[in-house]
Amino acid sequence: MIMGADESGRGPVLGNMVLCGALFDQRTLEELKAIGVRDSKQLSPGRREILAKVIVEKAGGLEVVEFTPGEIDDYRLVKKVNLNELEARTFAGMINRLKPELVYLDSPDPNPKLFERRVRKYLNYTPRIVAENFADRKYTAVAAASIVAKVRRDQRLAELRQRYGDLGSGYPADPVTISFLKRWVQEHGSLPDFARRSWETARRIEEEVKRGKS
Repeated sequence: MIMGADESGRGPVLGNMVLCGALFDQRTLEELKAIGVRDSKQLSPGRREILAKVIVEKAGGLEVVEFTPGEIDDYRLVKKVNLNELEARTFAGMINRLKPELVYLDSPDPNPKLFERRVRKYLNYTPRIVAENFADRKYTAVAAASIVAKVRRDQRLAELRQRYGDLGSGYPADPVTISFLKRWVQEHGSLPDFARRSWETARRIEEEVKRGKS
């Protein structure tokens, strides 16, 4: 059995980070590739949703783990655990439970070997691991995991939009997201609980608005 693992929402200042591990046999991977499973960023939202349902149905095992902004901040600021270590620990837990013989990991670290070593620290057996940057572009198992993670992340963002209005993509480079955060701090006096306070962008906005008020 082959497992692919990827995340969605690592960089945004708003919303959850979602990690997915998905288990398949080789024949299923070929079927998924034939119906268009590829890097989630190359697919429209509608197509991702359709494919995600097929992936969940056909996977031999599948796990999705979400971290809220509060949890991410707690790991980074209090427990002093960086995102690479948090991802490695989470993916290792998935590997231990799903028990694949071969694992393809999308490495968040520019040094994939270092990320592989981080993961192996937490394993209770020794599968073959292939860790690469942009693995979602190359391996169908990783692409499948990336689609499921992205769909879940998008669902969480849609829930926030429904409650709070247009907040953009949640990424620091998005002017809509930045404007939303500035307005929120001006109106409420602090960042929303769905913002990652440990992000430099969030801290800067909060400080700028408070300085402007005083």
